[in-house]
Amino acid sequence: MSGSTAPTGTDTPATALGPTSLVLGAFSAAGTWAFLIPWTVIAGALAITFGAMGVHHARQGTGRMWTAAAGTTLGAVGLLGTVLLLWGMA
Repeated sequence: MSGSTAPTGTDTPATALGPTSLVLGAFSAAGTWAFLIPWTVIAGALAITFGAMGVHHARQGTGRMWTAAAGTTLGAVGLLGTVLLLWGMA
């Protein structure tokens, strides 16, 4: 085994916040137009939360900024789209 197995600064759970936010945000944005209303609200809120935490950790050097920012944006689009869709139906 040539590689070291010792943990480094990038081996934290915070590195998964950006990709998790991106997946949840994509589901929320796509689910809005498929009328998966309860799931898109939950996924959008979680994407915004995880994305904001991912941006915070990316500024400290852990994780990637673009995945966290994209996930936050997609989560906001999905959540806002669902709210506007429900508001338009009322």
